[in-house]
Amino acid sequence: MLGYEVTRWNPLLHNGHREFDAMFDRFLGHRERNGGWMPPMDAFTRDNHYVIRIDMPGVDPKDLDIQVEGRVLSIKGERKGEEKGHYLRETFRGKFERTVRLPGGLATDKLEARYKNGVIEISVPLPAQAVGRKVPVRIDAAEPKAVESNAG
Repeated sequence: MLGYEVTRWNPLLHNGHREFDAMFDRFLGHRERNGGWMPPMDAFTRDNHYVIRIDMPGVDPKDLDIQVEGRVLSIKGERKGEEKGHYLRETFRGKFERTVRLPGGLATDKLEARYKNGVIEISVPLPAQAVGRKVPVRIDAAEPKAVESNAG
């Protein structure tokens, strides 16, 4: 309906890197993660809008840069952390970037972004032809069948 491919979510692939990181941390001690991180994201439709929700607790919304060019949406930001002397550190710090190819036909000039409680929601209205409609189900009356009896 919207012209994009859905890929089945695989928890082993999605969070597998965290399991490996934890394993190495246990055996090798704390390692500094200098690479970027990728906040988790959901994409869905709600109230005739295409919605992208990204969890990013600890990210100051002033540090976010959201841009759309054609069908490509880019979200850049940074989670800053100045704490020193960690005994345990499971949260990621540093810069991140998410790039999403939006479905065709969306009016990206009407794109809106809202940040609340560490979650950003980016929404854009769906085109009229992509909005579903209820299809009535016609019920045909079944003709009564005669039951024959062999009693006799």
